[in-house]
Amino acid sequence: MKAMKESPFRHRASLRGGASLLLLAALAGTRLAAGAGDAAAEAPRVRILELFDSIQPVTAQYVKQELLDADKTKCSLVILELDTPGGLVSSTQEIVGAITASKVPVAVFVRGAHAASAGFFITLASDVAVMAPGTRFGAAHPVGLFGSGGGKEAAVLLQKAENDLAAWVRTLAQNRGRNVSLAEEAVRSSRAFTEKEALEGGLIDYVLRDPSAILSTLDGKSIRRFGGESLTLHLRSAAVARVRMSTRDRILSWIANPEYVLVLLVLGVLGLYVEFTHPGLIFPGVIGSVCLLCFASAAQILPINYVGLLLVILGVGLFLLELKVTSLGVLTAGGIASLVLGSLMLFRREEAQGLEVPLRSALAVALAASLLMAFLTQRVLWAHRQSVTTGQEGLIGMRGEAMSEINPEGRVFVRGETWNARSAAPVAKGKQVKVLGVQGMMLRVEELGNQDDSTSGRIA
Repeated sequence: MKAMKESPFRHRASLRGGASLLLLAALAGTRLAAGAGDAAAEAPRVRILELFDSIQPVTAQYVKQELLDADKTKCSLVILELDTPGGLVSSTQEIVGAITASKVPVAVFVRGAHAASAGFFITLASDVAVMAPGTRFGAAHPVGLFGSGGGKEAAVLLQKAENDLAAWVRTLAQNRGRNVSLAEEAVRSSRAFTEKEALEGGLIDYVLRDPSAILSTLDGKSIRRFGGESLTLHLRSAAVARVRMSTRDRILSWIANPEYVLVLLVLGVLGLYVEFTHPGLIFPGVIGSVCLLCFASAAQILPINYVGLLLVILGVGLFLLELKVTSLGVLTAGGIASLVLGSLMLFRREEAQGLEVPLRSALAVALAASLLMAFLTQRVLWAHRQSVTTGQEGLIGMRGEAMSEINPEGRVFVRGETWNARSAAPVAKGKQVKVLGVQGMMLRVEELGNQDDSTSGRIA
């Protein structure tokens, strides 16, 4: 009986013990899940930026903003994929300043083709400089000030620009521990380097194929920051996010492309000309206005040389004048020369390293404009050779039919209308007549003979 009385208590104790074990297991599972969540939250973050364009204010703002966002999101590394022909010195300085001041390490990865001129400075300024196989960089010498005047003044300006850029590249190379003499040669001698030459010369740190190779190579490596402190990178199992330019920035960057700026200017002028000479077409006027507004936007971004701008406008004007004046091609030749020279001088080169209209693009635009003008000129000359078919002059030579006897006056049916007519010789009703002239509302006609009727090419 005693044993039977104690069994309920023992059963309750066992239940309590089982509940405690379940509670402890649940707590342990929660802690393990929380630990796993913390470990996932602490996984390193890497941000990849793409800069496959010229260096100008739009691209500079993109890089600066993304570096700030990378710091806010506690990224461990930013990889800047670079492929650029060059750009504005001022925008290059902004990007270099943002890289050297960034709290997040920046690895510049030259891929695609090259990092010329401005891209050379950006690569040297990075915490880690990497080039892909088959790429090149360098050629950072300031170009001649074409269109800025010649002689001693231009030589002095060029020397000042060269010395300033040489001093800048020296300080970047020294603070990054890279080859100072080779870096200076890229500025003073416009020397360019392949990826192997750059690696052997101590201008870059690695030659790698893609961002994943960069992450695996840099994991666990210590790098020297611009301020002199060392930092060890931990990039294993990093969460990689590729950040591209917004649609708005891509459009603005496209507008700021030197090749497209020239096309926008030429199309804008041609569109407004067609609209002014042919009112009511609307479409050319709209296209021309949009193109000129886009050009005005680009002119606020790029350093426009107004002598080059006037030459481009003069070239288009000479093409259009060819339609009004028969010059046997002299105006067209002048238009081609003005358009090509103006295109090459369209930007102030002392402010834009490698940012210019390529000669092939200038020649292509000039050739397209000359072919268009040749076609239009041919059509104008063809129209001038045609007989007049409208108004009173268009009636001369037309054939008609006598609606009544003409002796010396009567009525004729010519070109769908009934006219009063006079003839020197009597013409019977129903005979075919030919208009010789127009006097007010009276036609001078004569009867058509068989010979005239067979040879005449004008019909009523």
